[in-house]
Amino acid sequence: MTDAIKRKLQEEINALEHELIHELPKEIKKAAALGDLSENAEYHMAKQRQEFVKARVRQLGKRLADLSMVNMNNIPHDKVGLGSTVKVFDSTKNEEMQYKLVTSEESDVATGKISTTSPIGRCLLNKKVGDTVIVVSPNGKRELEILTLSTIHDEIADEPKEAGA
Repeated sequence: MTDAIKRKLQEEINALEHELIHELPKEIKKAAALGDLSENAEYHMAKQRQEFVKARVRQLGKRLADLSMVNMNNIPHDKVGLGSTVKVFDSTKNEEMQYKLVTSEESDVATGKISTTSPIGRCLLNKKVGDTVIVVSPNGKRELEILTLSTIHDEIADEPKEAGA
């Protein structure tokens, strides 16, 4: 799971670094050749883009470093954690819902993938089957009871082994 995210982040970093090293210097040079820099919109836009790209590369680099620190051994085997799939009963809506806790890069509420940093994700972390949590979200308070839990360790154990692996 985190390997795919790391690859995606590294691809974005590579694309931005290419832009920073090859494309933006050309744009800045071309814009500077147009004359007076104080009133040169193209030049200012290219410089702003350059600063944005530098900041984004730093941000992605930090996120990549953070993900490298994820230790699978620290993710609980019997409690909700990163990669867990949790079925809950929402007593406020009187319905069962299923969530998969993922990193912020993977979150997609429409498919039931919620970030561990979301209000629901934070409340579910480190809870067990049978626990009830109160989630305070922008839509109000919700009471969720954990019905079933499958951790990332369970899912890794269930994955079919690749041939030759």
